[in-house]
Amino acid sequence: MRFKTTAALLLLGLIALVAGIGQLTFWAPPTTVTATLPADTKAAPLTVIDTKLRNLRGGQADVTIKGDGNFVLAAGRPDDVAAWVGKTAHTTIDGGSADGKQLTATYTAGDPTAPSPAGADTFATSQSASGSLDYHWDLPDDGAWQLVLATDGTKPAPHDITVTWPSNATTPWAVPLIVLGLLLLLAGAALIVFRGRWPGSPLRSADGRPRTSVEPGSGGPTTPTAERRAVSPAGVRRAGSALAAVVLALTGGAAAAQAATTPAPSPSTAAPQSASPQQKVVTDEQLQRILDQTANAVAAGDQAKDAKKLEPRVAESALLARTQNYKIRASVASAAALTPVRSSRLLTSVVTVARSWPRTVIAVTQGDGNTTPQILTLRQDDARANYRLVEASPLLPGSTFPNALKAGAAQVPLDAKTGLAYSPAEALRGLGDRLTNPDAWADRIPENAYIKDTLGYESDIVKASPNGNLTFAHNPTANDAVAYRTADGGALLIAPLDFTIDGTPKAEGDKLTVVEDAAALAGGKEASTKMSLQFRESVALYIPPAGGKQQLTLVGATRNLVGASVS
Repeated sequence: MRFKTTAALLLLGLIALVAGIGQLTFWAPPTTVTATLPADTKAAPLTVIDTKLRNLRGGQADVTIKGDGNFVLAAGRPDDVAAWVGKTAHTTIDGGSADGKQLTATYTAGDPTAPSPAGADTFATSQSASGSLDYHWDLPDDGAWQLVLATDGTKPAPHDITVTWPSNATTPWAVPLIVLGLLLLLAGAALIVFRGRWPGSPLRSADGRPRTSVEPGSGGPTTPTAERRAVSPAGVRRAGSALAAVVLALTGGAAAAQAATTPAPSPSTAAPQSASPQQKVVTDEQLQRILDQTANAVAAGDQAKDAKKLEPRVAESALLARTQNYKIRASVASAAALTPVRSSRLLTSVVTVARSWPRTVIAVTQGDGNTTPQILTLRQDDARANYRLVEASPLLPGSTFPNALKAGAAQVPLDAKTGLAYSPAEALRGLGDRLTNPDAWADRIPENAYIKDTLGYESDIVKASPNGNLTFAHNPTANDAVAYRTADGGALLIAPLDFTIDGTPKAEGDKLTVVEDAAALAGGKEASTKMSLQFRESVALYIPPAGGKQQLTLVGATRNLVGASVS
């Protein structure tokens, strides 16, 4: 009977142990779950992979894409992706089936073509592939992100797509089975060890016969039962201690193995990700990429003196200034070139958190060929447009660029005065007056190198034209100005001004003469009826917060001749 009990314990222990170990090894569930887009999914020129797929099963996703030829995968904020996709027909992959084997998708009808997302400024990252791509869904920055998949925008986007997540499968019975198996095995082993020492069992001599023992000095024999009672408890205690130590050690090892299969928190318990309206419209890496491409375009245009090479990355005041400078230099060999635009040594930046378009960002750089830092203003007109350089001015000597909020700058309406000493529109008009009349706004905008130079230039023009009546004006242009809140509660205003000089002869027969640079644009040097010179000024003006004693400060400015006429 004892043999059968021992055998049963050993057999059951072995079965439980193998079953428990098997759940952690050769019977362990798959470590990943893979879902595939059904082959009959309707094709579209764009495929959007929704942000919720990344953590759909509580872990980061890996995406495998296969297609014919070249294709592009780009990552952007959900609202940016929606704006870039626009009215183009697209397929949105936004979930998975209950069994985790298929991706679910929604088709949206629309325009049959779209631009390629490759290198588009709206996307934080993009990568090209041919034939296949294995993509680990890394996030360029905090918050929610979506993926856009396309070929050239005219052909169907690849739709052989699989997404793989950690399975997070658990084996809750593995550790209990291992512990139970070990206990049963040890119990069976204990029966074998102590099988001949139960109470009432005779002690036997070497020849197999029952033997007795004589207590020293007792003069009489003792029974086998008495000897067993003296010996057995100590042996059992020692065996029990050993058994406990082994069980604890093995249980700890099994628990560690079980911990390896513990699932990550499910998406339902994690904080949801969303495209916060307070996130900067470009990441730091994205801004640097845009600056590099802008600097390369300007360098190509400057080298060839060809404004068409500028147009993909330069617009408005910056394009006008360089276009006219190329014309002047084509006629006047001594005319100076404009300061080169550099993307290296990004000193600081002002990046908006406004999600609507147009979007404006500001960068302060100082690279080779820049004797002073440059204030570069770039604007993106819509989601599918590139950022283009619209204003460029040097940081004026002795000026400090205002600190921007690191998390992103809020835009200030031009007519808003909330928390400011002056509204941006009011401050800009005041600056125009200050540059025209030495006494205007002198108590609110202190003189600096640019103001002194401009007023001196106007005075020199008057002295050089004794036979002419001259007028000067510095006026804001349309709605091209933009203002952002600074870290101290003030604002930074970036704006163009039209600086014009108009002149007429004082008496009949008098003539006004313009310099060679202006003559190259005017088509002549002398004016007997009217002379006009047009300059485009790019200015950066700091507006202090309300209630302080600090004055308005012109921190950056330049002027470029952009037009002239004589008649």
